Amino acid sequence: MCGRYANTRSAGDLSALFEAYDDTGGRVRADHNVAPTATVPVVRVDAEGRRALATARWGLLPPWAKSPAAGARMINARAETVATSRAYARPFARRRCLVPADGWYEWTPTETGKQAYFLTPADGSVLALAGIWSTWEGPDGPLDTVSVLTTAAVGWLTEVHERMPLLLPSDRWTPWLEPVDDPTALLDPPPSRWLAGLELRPVGPAVGNVRNNGPELTERVALSPGAQPVEPTLF
Repeated sequence: MCGRYANTRSAGDLSALFEAYDDTGGRVRADHNVAPTATVPVVRVDAEGRRALATARWGLLPPWAKSPAAGARMINARAETVATSRAYARPFARRRCLVPADGWYEWTPTETGKQAYFLTPADGSVLALAGIWSTWEGPDGPLDTVSVLTTAAVGWLTEVHERMPLLLPSDRWTPWLEPVDDPTALLDPPPSRWLAGLELRPVGPAVGNVRNNGPELTERVALSPGAQPVEPTLF
């Protein structure tokens, strides 16, 4: 976790939602099955302090990485260690970003296999996953890369998975993006009342194959035999 998510909004929509100018160069595409190493939209602050919608390769590459393939193992950074990790500490201190998403996928075991779920705001609003980014100087030129922060699941989400992406409500977007002396103060999970606004939607097994893409991946289906229903609640 978080290893698969969806973003189907256009660059224009994301620019408006995050009050950022579009610096993506037309590289944003609707993707219902975003997988590691994909090029994804991110919101960050440029050198002049303006919000920019840009793109980055999912899987952060530290300066010493020998090839882009190393990024596939670095799609997530743990909130508990991000400030001290050799690979993540510098981006966390200086290069934090937002990763827009419609929602993310999780799998829970059942008596007959696994049940896939799509976790998404019930009101259809955009999610902002906490991210950090870095520029890797490779043989073909600079490459911007990104990792999504994860944290221990809280509230009813513990019934789905022990980890969850660090989700940032809209009132935390600006503090996450702006320079601060101690960014560890930004790592608290969102309040349980906000988490109760998420929908836990059972979806089909097709999302497990990265080659599959399309709106049907996020459509609600009946629970698999043996799957236990989970309902968003306040704790």
